[in-house]
Amino acid sequence: MKLPAHLAIAALLAFPLGSLSGTAIAADTAHSHSHAHAVHGTMELNQGKKWETDAALRQGMGELHQIVSMGLEGAHTHSLKPGDYKKMSEQIMTQFTYIVENCDLEPEADAQLHILLGNIAQGAEIIEGKVSGEEPENGLIKMAEALNSYGSYFDHPQWRNLDISH
Repeated sequence: MKLPAHLAIAALLAFPLGSLSGTAIAADTAHSHSHAHAVHGTMELNQGKKWETDAALRQGMGELHQIVSMGLEGAHTHSLKPGDYKKMSEQIMTQFTYIVENCDLEPEADAQLHILLGNIAQGAEIIEGKVSGEEPENGLIKMAEALNSYGSYFDHPQWRNLDISH
């Protein structure tokens, strides 16, 4: 996943990700960029097993887990202000960019990761207030669901699901 971050982010928001290769993403991203809100593709296991991860992915996803966990706690207690959501969104995009620039998975695992990252990017857009009619808390929930899916489909030792039941 060694694309420039801005190209990868644009592609994640614009295309049905499960079917695009890195080369196709780079080529297609130059042609258009929209903020479509439907991520295409269904998460699948690797022949019944979780997909392998690398250190960069585990680090970035661990940081995202921490950011979203703290955000959910603040949302549940109604203590978050608009500035808190802006800061959280910046932290999320920093980790998102880190993953895109540093993660190096086999192509099949990478395709699964694209589906997940598309959902994370959509959650970040909601948190930022870029999706009309959506509250920032909904973005946190979307991200928490994506992070929980990550734990179900990717091998990340000691991963724990986020509680979104509040």
